[in-house]
Amino acid sequence: MKKNKKQDKKIPVSSFKTENEIYEMVYDKYDNSTSFFKITRDGEFRCFVDEFTHEGKTYVPLPPDHELLSKDVILFPSAAMDYGSEDELLEEIRSFIHKYLDVSENFEHIAAYYVLFSWLFDQFNEVPYLRALGDFGSGKSRFLQTIGSICYKPIFTGGATTTAPIFRIINEVKGTLIIDEADFRFSDMSAEIIKILNTGYQKGTAVLRCEGQGAYEVKAYDVYCPKIIGTREKFKDKALESRFLIEEMGSENLRADIPLTLEKEFYRDAEMLRNKLLMWRLKNYFQPIKKSTIRIPDIHPRLNQIIIPLLSIIKDELTQRDLIKFITAYNQELTEDRGLSWESDIILAILQLQHETKESEVTVGDIAARVNENADLQDENLTPKKVGWFLRSKLQLKPYKTRNGFVLNFKKDESKLDMWRKRFGVTLEDITGEDENIVNDVNDTQNAEDISWDSDQE
Repeated sequence: MKKNKKQDKKIPVSSFKTENEIYEMVYDKYDNSTSFFKITRDGEFRCFVDEFTHEGKTYVPLPPDHELLSKDVILFPSAAMDYGSEDELLEEIRSFIHKYLDVSENFEHIAAYYVLFSWLFDQFNEVPYLRALGDFGSGKSRFLQTIGSICYKPIFTGGATTTAPIFRIINEVKGTLIIDEADFRFSDMSAEIIKILNTGYQKGTAVLRCEGQGAYEVKAYDVYCPKIIGTREKFKDKALESRFLIEEMGSENLRADIPLTLEKEFYRDAEMLRNKLLMWRLKNYFQPIKKSTIRIPDIHPRLNQIIIPLLSIIKDELTQRDLIKFITAYNQELTEDRGLSWESDIILAILQLQHETKESEVTVGDIAARVNENADLQDENLTPKKVGWFLRSKLQLKPYKTRNGFVLNFKKDESKLDMWRKRFGVTLEDITGEDENIVNDVNDTQNAEDISWDSDQE
């Protein structure tokens, strides 16, 4: 008898996918009800489904009184609505961002593409992240709330006292994680967030955690999902840093038309957009997506790599060209403001090697190896020959030939290295990897009970 009761138990989920159908939960807070919208590979569409059965198990939506819903920890659409054309939808997303958030024009467009991408992120093997970079009071919270509220199943972590529920929510809901550095006051919590960020950009990875009391149980958490974060400082991990599309906040006076507080209109507008984006997801989920192979000339390969998913969801060639135009302009901003270029990567690598080795010179081959290690690129590496060309032609440094190959002498080029260090904004923390800031204070607080595991290497 107990066995039958167990078999009849209904399983609450926020979404469900099979090879031929997808169910997405909606939540109407005014009617205090939840249900599913469904579409099949053949285009069969059903709305307000109360439950469904798959392989002998019955699934239902999360109950409307669930605290994740009633307290707006996770935001859902209330229905699926027509959105017109894809271009119209993108423009509506951009207009929403412009109305409530003060960011650069280029980033407005990039953020609009990111929002759209988040609704199909599970069709890709990698996800880029968005980040607001700025001090307290610079607008980071508004950034997270505005962009986050229209992404796919946004998970707002503010007020979390530990990271344990965050691991569980991401694993179960698989939405868009929204995190603010200010929400995590202790370095051990920052260490946990770093694990989520480092592991959660690539499908097929998991974080193993030991949980329970006495006889610990090992649990694997899938933390792959889009992520939008706000921080005051950069991360010292350059591979992690390269996964972000970043907007620096608070550098100029706030636009006069930006509302100082978010009223009911904001939440109504956001819900309407989520409804339209849900319809876009349902209509496009079973459509073939060809991964973009576009290589944009004159932009940094890291940036090219992380925008491939964004380019891949855009079918219209004119819209693709627009995105490429905005990314190219954004690359120029990064190059001027934060030194995102091969030249800056080479200078950082040289200074790191000088600090670590305490030698008088370094080989060009070692410089190339460090640049590639920092960049963490899968399909484009810098060769020693190319590094030598950059040193001579772009940086006016003078490697010379020895028995060990071409080398660069730190003492002879000291003044030029210092000039480039200042020009590219390379800090002592960048070179040494030491940072007192809570965002970066993670290496000494790693929990030995937690292990990152790549399931592809199992």
